[in-house]
Amino acid sequence: MRDLLARAAELAAGYRDGLADRPVAREADPAALRAGFGQLREAPTPPGTVLEELARAAEPGLVATAGPRFFGFVIGGSLPAATAADMLATGWDQNGFNAVLSPAAAAAEEVAGAWLKDLLGIPATASVGFVTGGQAANTVGLAAARHHVLAEAGWDVERDGLAGAPRVRVVASEERHATIDRALRLLGFGTRAVEPVRAKPDGSIDVDDVGGKVDGPTIVCLQAGNVNTGACDDLRAARAAAPNAWIHVDGAFGLWAAANPKTASLLDGVELADSWACDGHKWLNVPYDSGFVFCARPEVHAGAIAYRAAYLTGAGEVSGMGDLTLESSRRARGFAVWAALRELGRDGVAELVDRCCRLARRFAETLAEGGAEIANDVVLNQVLVSFGDDTRTDALIDRIQRDGTCWLGGTTWRGRRYLRISVSGWTTTEADVDRSVAAILRLAAQ
Repeated sequence: MRDLLARAAELAAGYRDGLADRPVAREADPAALRAGFGQLREAPTPPGTVLEELARAAEPGLVATAGPRFFGFVIGGSLPAATAADMLATGWDQNGFNAVLSPAAAAAEEVAGAWLKDLLGIPATASVGFVTGGQAANTVGLAAARHHVLAEAGWDVERDGLAGAPRVRVVASEERHATIDRALRLLGFGTRAVEPVRAKPDGSIDVDDVGGKVDGPTIVCLQAGNVNTGACDDLRAARAAAPNAWIHVDGAFGLWAAANPKTASLLDGVELADSWACDGHKWLNVPYDSGFVFCARPEVHAGAIAYRAAYLTGAGEVSGMGDLTLESSRRARGFAVWAALRELGRDGVAELVDRCCRLARRFAETLAEGGAEIANDVVLNQVLVSFGDDTRTDALIDRIQRDGTCWLGGTTWRGRRYLRISVSGWTTTEADVDRSVAAILRLAAQ
């Protein structure tokens, strides 16, 4: 086992060492990739042989999302300490369901969770669930909201379900993230429960349109970081407009703005919400998968999610961990999060957020100098870019992805197609931005 894990670490380190120089993505033949993984053998294969075969088979299909020039989907790379901690977590093979199964995993989550709340401006008394990502965080947060607003209306949704329950209004921006809709489907509300609210020109919610939609049991979904523009909703004004509603903040990446003094004002009033969703594998740069759900009422959080079984020692005791997440058998994610926060410190987190915002502005400024149209005010790490009509923009996106210098995706916003640039990686430098801009302008000129 010692030699095997050492070789795995060597292979991983060799891959990471070459990220800055390899094409971000390459053309991959799916049939050839599948063939490279071979057929199921009749006889066992030595573990060392399996490891070498896996490395060879996967290599042609690896995308350098952990590298310095991947600007798609708000994906960060993983920090050195977080990567190493995750490798340790795999070696330790801890089940993160509760403190009975792993006191160390429980302690790491408790400490890292307290640090997260401090950095993000969330009340220290809030509960923290270490989930897989933004989708799970939104789903758990909205499950807690469902539990609370229906209990306030005299209905036990966990016992009686939704059939015959009082109607719950879900007030959300017309520019909400799609994971909100999927969470509503999974929770039995359906997407018709949404009372859509106008968005302002920057993509943030029009708070003036919120108050008239709040009636009876109501959940208001807000955004910290519009997925296209990075704009943040006015959280304080939204609370004033809906004083008795449950307010859930989808802050997959934008919630990290609170950790940087230069952007913290974008999240004024964040502490007034009832639940919050955030990703770790985005701006915190920890390995996949990692997300967080916070709830201002821990008993409501556990009441919506926890379960008991005779054989599960420590279950249903609102102790955190499995009582606050949807998985029973789950990875001990707290180790990597603790390591990332320990490596960066408060100043390092602020600097990482600030640097990504600064590099996003550099993208916008230099592309505009090259003739591109920048569609948004760059308030965080998101840049929308157009070089003309939709057909030309889509063709350019395809050429950029095939070129391999950098990788970015496309999006549709306000009826038009754009290049969508998301700067999230801890290794990205000004030189990476300049190299990427040069490639984009070269390809646009063809």
